[in-house]
Amino acid sequence: MAHFDGEKVQFDEPCELATNARLVVVVLPPDWERSEWSSFSASHLARAYGDNEPEYTAADVRP
Repeated sequence: MAHFDGEKVQFDEPCELATNARLVVVVLPPDWERSEWSSFSASHLARAYGDNEPEYTAADVRP
């Protein structure tokens, strides 16, 4: 993991990198936003797959 200190990206743990190593950077949303999306997703999945939802088998899937 890493964080942005306002000037540079800083690794949270020491990490040896080769010169010109290619990196992939993913900017994560704030914790509160991830929490809200998780709650939203869970509530809608619960509605979509409620107790009255029939059980589907492989035979129900078209090839």
